[in-house]
This record gives sequence, structure tokens and C-alpha cells, in this order.
Amino acid sequence: MKITILCVGKIKEKYLRDGIGEYTKRLSRYCKLDFIEVPDEKTPDGASETTELQIKKIEGDKLLKYMKDGDYVIALAIDGKMLDSVEFARKMETLGIQGVGHVIFVIGGSLGLSGDVLQRADYKLSFSKMTFPHQLMRMVLLEQIYRGYRINTNSPYHK
Repeated sequence: MKITILCVGKIKEKYLRDGIGEYTKRLSRYCKLDFIEVPDEKTPDGASETTELQIKKIEGDKLLKYMKDGDYVIALAIDGKMLDSVEFARKMETLGIQGVGHVIFVIGGSLGLSGDVLQRADYKLSFSKMTFPHQLMRMVLLEQIYRGYRINTNSPYHK
């Protein structure tokens, strides 16, 4: 299976780049993993709701360009379905059994994802009702994908 992490913005912190690199290396034995980063838009201090919606639309349009027919798109969204690690592993396994060849996980910028991206998504996934930095979510997502593969292969790691 091919997995793409499609996200807004670049990773600036070395510790996050290191962690992402580690999970990328671990996942290389299970899947083909790609990253696509689209530039984030500057959000002025005290931006109005209208301005924020415009920014999300611009970022969303950039993200949508990378989604093709046949791709299974999972948007990370606070109002998405919460799964435990075993349920997430089963979800990924089921997609493979159903013949899904390409899964795209979409992580929005600091304002979240546009309505168009959420509408295009085949599935909305939430990691928590809490808000996390979008850069940190990349590493958390990769760790959960790795954990899922380990669960599905009955390999030690998941506790």
C-alpha cells in the first residue's frame, strides 16, 4: 500500500524531523511512504472569521490538487471518528483487503482544513478532542500507522 502524508507547512523543529525520520525508516518495510507539503498562508493577528475562511480555502485548494480519483482520503479533523490503536489497525487492514492502493492522510494548517477538503475526504479521523500543533500530528500519525502495522502482523511493539 502507498501512504501519503499530505500536509500544510514545513517541519521546523529538529526533534520532530528526527522523530518523523525514525518512523519513516521503520515504516519502509511495510509500505511506500511519501510526504507532500504545501505552503501555509500567513494568518494576520486578530484575523476575522472571513479572513480565516479565505486562508483555509487557499490552503485547501493547494491540498486538493494532490488528491486523485481512486485515492482514499483520510482527513485529520477534530470532529472525526476517534479510534483506539487496534481499531485504527483494523481500518488500515480493511482498506488493504478492499483493494485500496493509495491512502492519503491530510493534516491541515493552524486553522484546520477547508470545507472542500473535509467534503472530499472518504473518512474523518480524530486523535482527540484536544488541539495539537499540526507539525506534531505528523509524528503522532506516523507512530500510529507504524503501531497499526505491528498490530496487524502480530509483532511485538503494541502494548
